[in-house]
Amino acid sequence: MALPRPPRRARPTTSTMPTAGVARVARPHTRPRRPPTVPGSFNTLPELLKANKTWAANMVKLDPNFFANLANQQSPQLLWIGCSDSRVPANQIINLAPGEVFVHRNIANVVNHGDLNALSVLQYAVDVLKVKHVIVTGHYGCGGVAASMTNQQFGLIDNWLRTIKDVYQANEAKLDALKDPKAKLDLMVELNVANSVRNVCATTIVQNAWKRGQELSVHGWCYRLEDGVIRDLDICISQPEQISRIYNVMSGKTVANA
Repeated sequence: MALPRPPRRARPTTSTMPTAGVARVARPHTRPRRPPTVPGSFNTLPELLKANKTWAANMVKLDPNFFANLANQQSPQLLWIGCSDSRVPANQIINLAPGEVFVHRNIANVVNHGDLNALSVLQYAVDVLKVKHVIVTGHYGCGGVAASMTNQQFGLIDNWLRTIKDVYQANEAKLDALKDPKAKLDLMVELNVANSVRNVCATTIVQNAWKRGQELSVHGWCYRLEDGVIRDLDICISQPEQISRIYNVMSGKTVANA
């Protein structure tokens, strides 16, 4: 099927309009260009800019100094490490305003020791912002976790999903004992969160914060899309004694002598 030919552009025309005896400079009349369109709940990008202005105006009505205060400081109490899924926005689901949550998101809320992006965010949050809580938040039904549980190829992301596959392998007997696919995926989502929590705590960033006496706890949560409620997985690590000896670099001892 041949693609439709684009419409011809109208030729520019000129017009002059006398004003008080002085002729205006002739200006070409051209057909206005249509703004780019994107799929979703809006039709054009300018609609987003208009919505932004409306939001900004509403915030000023609620608090005339909101943006002035926001521009002058950033002092969040927590770092949120979550999934990139558009249905899991950090601020909204815990009902906090802009400036109250420092956020890092990626596919399936993975934290691994080679991800300089995540580690840079973690270091800034801990060393500069002095957050008191790091919360790794997964969500049930996560597509990234589900993809990692298959033998399919998805492209470049397969390398990213390897970290989650390692979690599956470490818990294979427990997972394979579950016959319900949904229950298996739910458990895998939770295990992936727990693994990311352990990896956060294994960093020298977090352990050095504990060493200098900084108040810092790392938590594991899971969000359920069906009801909008977060489940606390009862994972809270706030001192080096709670992590495996092999990852504890604060003592300076070998594992054999620990």
